[in-house]
Parts: sequence; C-alpha cells; structure tokens
Amino acid sequence: PDAERGQLDPPRFPLPKNETKPVGLKQLLDEKGPEALSKYVLDSKKLFITDTTMRDAHQSLFSTRMRTRDMVKAADGIAEILNGCFSLEMWGGATFDAAYRFLYESPWARLEMLRNKIPNIPFQMLLRGSNLVGYSAFPDNMVREFIRVSAKQGIDIFRVFDSLNWIPAMETAMDEVRNQGKFLEATVCYTGDILDPTRDKYTLEYYVNMAKELEKRGANSLCIKDMSGLLKPYAAKKLISTLKQEIGIPIHLHTHDTTGNQVAMYLMAAEAGVDIVDCATAAMSSLTSNPSMSAVVAALEGQERDTGLDLREVQRLDNYWSDVRKRYKVFDNGLKAPTTDIYRYEIPGGQYTNLYPQVVSLGLGPRFEEVKEMYRAVNQMLGDIVKVTPSSKMVGDLAIFMVQNDLTPENILEKGKGLAYPDSVVSYFKGLMGQPAWGFKPAGLQEIVLKGEKPIEGAPGAQLPPIDFEEKKAEMRKFMPEIGINERSVLSYTMFPKPYQDYEKHYRDYGYLTRMGSHVFFNGLAVGETNKVNIEDGKTLVIRYLGLGDKNEKEGTRTVVFELNGTRREIEVKDKSIEVKGRQVIMADPEDKSQVGSGIPGKLSKLSVKVGDKVEENQVVATVEAMKMETAIVARMAGTIEKIYVEEGGDVKGGELLMTIKTAE
Repeated sequence: PDAERGQLDPPRFPLPKNETKPVGLKQLLDEKGPEALSKYVLDSKKLFITDTTMRDAHQSLFSTRMRTRDMVKAADGIAEILNGCFSLEMWGGATFDAAYRFLYESPWARLEMLRNKIPNIPFQMLLRGSNLVGYSAFPDNMVREFIRVSAKQGIDIFRVFDSLNWIPAMETAMDEVRNQGKFLEATVCYTGDILDPTRDKYTLEYYVNMAKELEKRGANSLCIKDMSGLLKPYAAKKLISTLKQEIGIPIHLHTHDTTGNQVAMYLMAAEAGVDIVDCATAAMSSLTSNPSMSAVVAALEGQERDTGLDLREVQRLDNYWSDVRKRYKVFDNGLKAPTTDIYRYEIPGGQYTNLYPQVVSLGLGPRFEEVKEMYRAVNQMLGDIVKVTPSSKMVGDLAIFMVQNDLTPENILEKGKGLAYPDSVVSYFKGLMGQPAWGFKPAGLQEIVLKGEKPIEGAPGAQLPPIDFEEKKAEMRKFMPEIGINERSVLSYTMFPKPYQDYEKHYRDYGYLTRMGSHVFFNGLAVGETNKVNIEDGKTLVIRYLGLGDKNEKEGTRTVVFELNGTRREIEVKDKSIEVKGRQVIMADPEDKSQVGSGIPGKLSKLSVKVGDKVEENQVVATVEAMKMETAIVARMAGTIEKIYVEEGGDVKGGELLMTIKTAE
C-alpha cells in the first residue's frame, strides 16, 4: 500500500480483541453514582487521564474529520489498555455536526458502536451549555431533551461550559445532567494570565469565585478549560494550589499544547494537586491538539502521582493511531512547530487549525497574518471576552469579515452600517451566546449588527419558545420516510436542519459508507487500484478503478470506468472541475440597493424568498455558507423580489448578484 496516500486499511498494528471486557470506573459510576466516582478520584493519589483522541485531538489537528470506522477498530484495544482512565472524551463539541456535514455519518451511531465495545470506561462529552453542540442557544426543553437522550444512549460525564463563562446559560444543562443521575463536570474557561498584573479582568479571584459558585450548584468535578493554551506552568501551580484549598471536588485540567509548554504545565499542576488531565495519544497530540499521553505517563512513572498506565501498552495505541493519521493527510495542514504567538492572539487550538483553510476558502490566504492581527484587535474591541466555541468562532468570523470589507475598530461604526454581518456575530450581539461579563462593546455596534432587532436580556433558553417536537417530525416526513424518524434524528434535525437533510439525501443516494476504508472515502482510488468494501457482514464488493472517460461539459459530468466483482461498469458523475456552459456570473453593483449580492464566496445554502415575494429592508433573503461560516444575506431596500439568478445549493462568488428587488408599487 501507498503509505503517502494513507492506504493503510486494515492498520499494520492491530490491537487486542477482548473476549471478556474489563471492569472499570464506568461500573463504579453506574452502581454507586457520581458522588462515589468523585470521592474515588479525590481519595486516589494517582493522576487520572482523560483520553481526548476520539474528540478534541482530531478536531484540533485535522478539522474534525475522523471517521467512526477508525475509532471502532481501536475500541477493543482502548478498553483493555486504557482501563483505569477517568474517561474517554469521544463525543460532543464540533464532532456532532461535522459527522453529518463532512463524513455523512450519524454521531448517534458512533456513540452506540463505541459503547458496545468499550463498556468499562466512562464516556465523556463536551456540551456548550444552552448552545448544546450548536452555535447559539436553544430553548430549555430542547436542552433537557438532548441531555436525556444522550445519557440514555451512553454518555456518562457531561462537561458543561459556557463560552462567555456566564453561569445562567449553564444552569438548565447542569440541572438536567443531575436529573439523569450522570456525572456533572462544570467548567471555567481560562483566558488571560493570572500572573500578569496588567490583566485585571481574569484574575485569580475571578476563577476562584466562579469555581465556588459551580461547586455550590452541584458540580461533581470542576474543569479548567484552557482552550487556547494560555495557562503557563507557574500560573497553573498557583491556580490549582489555590483552588484545592477553596473547593472540595476533583479538578480536571484541559489545555492545548500550541506553545509546547503544556506537558510542563501539567507536571506543575500535578505537583499542586490537580486530579485529572486531558491528553491525546502521542501520535495525535501536541501543537494545536492536547498534550501527549505517553509523555505524561512516562514523566510520572514511579512517582507519587504515577498514572497507573503501562507505557509499553500505551505505545501500542500510539502505533495504531499513527497509521490512522496518514489517512487524513489532506486535512492535516496545521502547525508544524510550536508557536508562542498564541499568547498574543489567544486563538484556541482547534480554531487555529481551521482558521487558515477558512481564510483560504474566502480568497484571503495571502492575508492570513492580517487576519490573526485582526482577531486580536476584534477581541480587544469587544472588551477582551472569553474565547471558546462559539464565542471564539464569532471573533474569527468577525475578524475575517472586517479584513474582507477593509473595516477597522476605528471605522466599523461608520463604514460597517449598511453591511450584513455573519450569523455568528448577529447571534452574539443578540444575546444568543449569553452575556459577556462586562457588557456588549463597543457602544453602538450591537445596534448596527442587529439592524433593529431587539437583543435578549437574561438566559436565552428560558425566553426562546419551546421546541414542538411533533411539528419537527411533520417537517421531517416531507423529506424522509416516517420509519426513519426517532428521538435522536429529531434532535439532530432540530439543531442542524440543512446538514441533517444533506446526510439523509446522501444516505439515500449512496448508501451506508461507514464500512468503506477511509483512504478511499477521502482520496478515491488510483488508476488500476483494487479495493474491497464489506457492505454488510458476509457481503464484499471488489472494486477496481480503470480510469476516467469523456467529459460532458453541457451537464458538467464525466464518465468513470471501473470493474465491480470483475464486471466492467461505467457511470456518469458530477465533475466539479467542469464549469457548466451557459451559467453566467453577474456581479452585483454595491451602490445599487435593488441588487442583492453575496457578501462571501461559498455555497448558497438557503434561499428564503421566491420571485414575487414582498420583502422589507434588512429582511433575510438568503444564507451563504463557507467552512461553517454562515452569513445571512439581507435586502437593502423594501420591495418585491423581481428576479433570482442562482439556485439553492449552488456555489456563488463573493459579490455575485443573487437577486434583484423592484420598488413596491
């Protein structure tokens, strides 16, 4: 196999297959409850490890693209080698919608498949408070239903946080986790530098006060979430030693090793008494990912805080994941060396990896350094906010938007008045991400972004109208058979309607692709290459790719020639490199308010109007998406939709004319 293309399926380093599953902390949690697990951790001398390989590591290194297949193949070995770990963080965060958007997989199926093979280690998920696994707030009844179903499907530990450290946005989620009898890990997001006397917002007192409040509200453990890798070693020693004196629940430390300082930081924190740390397998650790598990295990071997893990066995997992990572080479384009400029920009690890391809997709690749400087400037303009998904995404989207439109903090209030802002920015200023501790800044920008909409004051989940799940089912029946609708699919559709519909359509068109090898899924086959696909147990297709045939420029397709179980086949497939003749790209005149143009290049994910519809000024008429950056396109004048030039689902260029409006008669 060609290792450079990642054709390593099955892996060269198979892991043990367990006939009898070991017993671990999952059984303690199920039998005696979250308080017993919390006490067990506090009473133990060892430093507990949470393995983040199947969630945060691949999210941070290669844009959340790891497929369920590659996780399941490791599952038996994980159950044996990592028994005794505190947890596996393998769900939640961006992995939920990315599974639908990019992998055409169900995150619920992933959870079920891994649970079947790993019954002994608690499963942990990342939950964005009232935002759940989305990018803005959901009603309280949706929050409770999602947690109920997630707990039922196998999640044991819920790490609940708010991207602005606003506790009211966490309350409903925390309450429901406790209602379900699961382990509540309440979270403080770390930013700033507690050792820098010039940073007077995020002080040691700030973190201690929030930690005490979360413990008072029933947390079983406290997570310090250092998503940008800003917590320096001596700051960690001071923070952890102080918190250990102030609270009586386990402290769980999360960081990203972007600077290269974070293994040292973990060791200082271990000396100060931290109970649990987040690590990734060495092959998928460091840089924008989490610190290396092997490094931490080796450093503490034979010491008082020995992790209890066998370093040689952990190396077997590293060998497996090292092979797996080769299959994702096309997405693995992040940092190649540590960088301490993260202390200047404060960009979270996972976002740093995604930011460059996002900037490139928008045609701003040569201006990446300018975007990073703008990220810093935007943060300061907003009042130095906590930056964790989704607030960090909002800062990134706004930074890109400002570079695109030649805006600065000095001119945005004047020059940015007539522009339509990215959805994440609108959501933030509307209060759907919560409330920043020191209010919305700068004065006047909220009004410009919202364009007459009233912001939410207080916890958004309690003010949003409850989700009518029966109504959602009725909507779903329009595009999928009723037999496929269940409580899990309804939740997915409610949070991500378009990605979920795309997933269902892809499944209907192409079938169940999880069994397909990852190198084929991402890279396709080389000419003459043969691949076996087990479409179901006992049924294998042998596919040999023979080459490309003729172009059909009128239809934008090309003939693909292959053999299926020895029989020659030819099919017509869409060829994105062919520009279909007859499609003219017309650019909108920015001075003519009757012309509606696309603010960014991307996919026209939604047309909200049709010809003849009456629209008001600032009414949303379409949505354009590029790398999960969604921008609502609004009418700049009242009138009637005269003509629409593009189709929903098609690609559009930045500034392209989407539709025209004629003045209402």
